[in-house]
Amino acid sequence: MTTPAIEATGLAKRYGATTALDGVDLVAEPGTVLGVLGPNGAGKTTAVRILSTLLRPDAGTARVGGLDVVADAAAVRRTIGLTGQYASVDEDLTGTQNLVLIGALLDLSRREARRRAAELLEWFDLSDAASRPAKTYSGGMRRRLDLAASLVGRPSVIFLDEPTTGLDPAKREEMWDVVRRLVTDGATVLLTTQYLEEADALADEVSVVDHGRVIAHDTPTGLKRVVGGQRLTVRTADQADLADVDAVLRGVAASGGEVASPQRGVLSVPVSADDALARTVSELAGRGLAVTELSLHLPSLDEVFFTLTSARTQGAGEKAEPSADRSQPLLEVSQ
Repeated sequence: MTTPAIEATGLAKRYGATTALDGVDLVAEPGTVLGVLGPNGAGKTTAVRILSTLLRPDAGTARVGGLDVVADAAAVRRTIGLTGQYASVDEDLTGTQNLVLIGALLDLSRREARRRAAELLEWFDLSDAASRPAKTYSGGMRRRLDLAASLVGRPSVIFLDEPTTGLDPAKREEMWDVVRRLVTDGATVLLTTQYLEEADALADEVSVVDHGRVIAHDTPTGLKRVVGGQRLTVRTADQADLADVDAVLRGVAASGGEVASPQRGVLSVPVSADDALARTVSELAGRGLAVTELSLHLPSLDEVFFTLTSARTQGAGEKAEPSADRSQPLLEVSQ
């Protein structure tokens, strides 16, 4: 069997009366992205700091690359890269100087360090800014330089602690591409994030953390099924047709499913039959009902997160109602 790249069991960490971690288990297989999802204060950063040897756990064990993070801390540091929530580069040094400095700290020769710096600057599209002080870089450029610094030693395991915090959507997409390339090159990535769509876009598996505990773990698709399967959503072309479209959706609804109207002119219903979409299209056409949007989708991770955390807050046996307008389409037809 393959040894997990990251394996933590029962991690606990307390700061006085505050419990940051309360028995956290995490596993990431080699060459995958493990998303650790949770709100501020959930314990994500504390877990990363333990796994990267910056903190000692009060209880539990953790291994990275098969090495114990406490007993073999020095060896672990030689195999990992870490990018925190905020860029930690020296603003007075140039891009090249920052990376060469990291190379020197990793015992690379000056020639090796300069070669690696040039390689990473090109990889992160920073070659044109290589001789400029980092303080002249944009926020997105600094984040890319910070990530480049964590890769100087060619780590096999990379910890990214909310790497897209403060970036605009376009810059976040750039960072997502970087993460995908890292995994393609064989690295294992643990990614903490508050952005649910980020975990959805990048993670092979997701652990949801709340109040220092892992409250759910699965693939993004598996987690989405927590809130009850697929939904069919229709936007009518004519408000006068709402009653007729409502009748069509009632005919394909899953057992016990109710038609909801999350927005004006939009109707949505949970479905379970494989042919629900085809039946709806046929019935709408047969009745001459025009629509401007028709989509079949799983719930989004937003719905999963709110369902899980609401259930934890409200107590066992209670569930939050999933909102019908936060979904990511699996299939969408629009005019």
